[in-house]
Amino acid sequence: MNIRCEKRSPAKINLILKVLRKRSDGYHEIFSVMQAVSLFDLISMEVASGEGITVRCSDPNVPSDSSNLAHRAASIFLGRSGIKRRVDIVIDKKIPAGAGLGGGSSNAATVLMGLNDMLDAGFGEKELMEAGSALGSDVPFFMLSCPAVAMGRGEILRRIALPRYQYVLINPGFKVSTAWAYSNLDLTKKVEDNILSYSGAYSEAVLGDIDKLKDCLANDLELATLPEHPELTAVKKALVDSGADGALMSGSGPTVFGIYRDGAAADAAFAELKERFAAKGYFIFRVEGL
Repeated sequence: MNIRCEKRSPAKINLILKVLRKRSDGYHEIFSVMQAVSLFDLISMEVASGEGITVRCSDPNVPSDSSNLAHRAASIFLGRSGIKRRVDIVIDKKIPAGAGLGGGSSNAATVLMGLNDMLDAGFGEKELMEAGSALGSDVPFFMLSCPAVAMGRGEILRRIALPRYQYVLINPGFKVSTAWAYSNLDLTKKVEDNILSYSGAYSEAVLGDIDKLKDCLANDLELATLPEHPELTAVKKALVDSGADGALMSGSGPTVFGIYRDGAAADAAFAELKERFAAKGYFIFRVEGL
């Protein structure tokens, strides 16, 4: 019997992303605060008798072979569970690819959790997160369904409570490779960071107060991406000029977000910025934190 389901796969933003050092395993040690936002891909899955995995995506620029994270997630799930089934995945893509919003990682997490439910495999959160971590550093975050502080290479997570902050996202329509951004970040130009100081300083009392949070917004990867794409600096300024309490690049970019203290301010900014930037071929989204 075929089993079908549809699940929403959210984007995320990084309110804080500090790159502390490069590790001996080639990854980077980070401190990050992440919040999922109400921009979703729609993932349709069907499980049937037989074997094999197929992926189709509404964005023709997204690969459908085994390099696709959703495909890899299905493969690792079937391998670890020992279940033999055919899995067909359709991705209705709304989150821009290569945007610093974690769309591929979110898709992978959604597939892992969806297959676990559909096939009643019985994997717990820890086991799913281990499988997700093997796919990418951001994948475990999307299994929490809440904001989190991320440490290590992103796999060490602590749940936190944040308000449903209001955001406007602006994406200029090109991709930035996460690997490129990290490899082009000159850590020698950064002030030395101490993860203990970050862990202690960014309490939920600070992160939950926009007047305090706006002074904490930070993304070290801007040091690599903004010089290469100076138009993003202009986008940040436009967001602040529109009334945002702060603006920051998410992840490795190029998406930039503005954070607003209420929905009315975000709505007004969205209307103004959409008229200004849509003509340039940019994508503008009005979202809220989840």
